[in-house]
Amino acid sequence: MSNMLIQLDRVLRLRMHQGDTESSYVANLHQKGLNKILEKVGEEATELVIAAKDAEGKALDSDEHKALIGETADLWFHSLVMLAHMGTDSRAVLDELGRRFGLSGLEEKASREQS
Repeated sequence: MSNMLIQLDRVLRLRMHQGDTESSYVANLHQKGLNKILEKVGEEATELVIAAKDAEGKALDSDEHKALIGETADLWFHSLVMLAHMGTDSRAVLDELGRRFGLSGLEEKASREQS
């Protein structure tokens, strides 16, 4: 697992349990609850979609591509906050991606539809 993800998971858990809501954005989100966290995930997902449309056809060093990377980071971050709030972390997501690795996307989707 990525060392950065391990570090983020650790910090997010720490802030969730011991963070000061006055000085920690993550602690503040957790204090507001799941609905607020999900609102942020949805907001970041929408911003990512818009950034991707804006970046289409642009150079990798363009401001639009930089915005695309920034919005992706925002979505990943808020998704990690959500996972921490739900009692899990990035390891579970990476394990699931590992389970799917080597499966065709169509096979994987069909297996979920049968469940």
